[in-house]
Amino acid sequence: MVKIDENPTPVGELVLQTLAMPRDTNSNGDIFGGWLLAQMDLGGAIAAREAAKGRVTTVAVGSMVFLRPVPVGSTVSCYCEILDIGRSSIKTSVEVWVRQCHKREQQKVTEGEFIYVAIDDTGRTRPVPPEEDED
Repeated sequence: MVKIDENPTPVGELVLQTLAMPRDTNSNGDIFGGWLLAQMDLGGAIAAREAAKGRVTTVAVGSMVFLRPVPVGSTVSCYCEILDIGRSSIKTSVEVWVRQCHKREQQKVTEGEFIYVAIDDTGRTRPVPPEEDED
């Protein structure tokens, strides 16, 4: 189980940032977990697409943990770290941090693992190209 204050700063690269709007709330006035999951999937896909150098599709979501509710009006930031690259798959870790309006500190609200598979233009699995050295 993840502790809320285990990491005081985000892990990974900022891949997506958006604003939590009233239309995305549940009956308690907090942001729907499903909306947050969708943002995480988008953020993870951005990182996976870069690693795959092309199209990817989500094949699994695992170990999702919601740590606290997200208030309306918060800036929602998704940070992604590539955990593993297989022949055609890319495993990522996505953390979501929020900053409420007029407050300086960010708070981690959720994290999860997402697995993507590289696909070609016909939707068939393809190998992930090897990383290029940047020397």
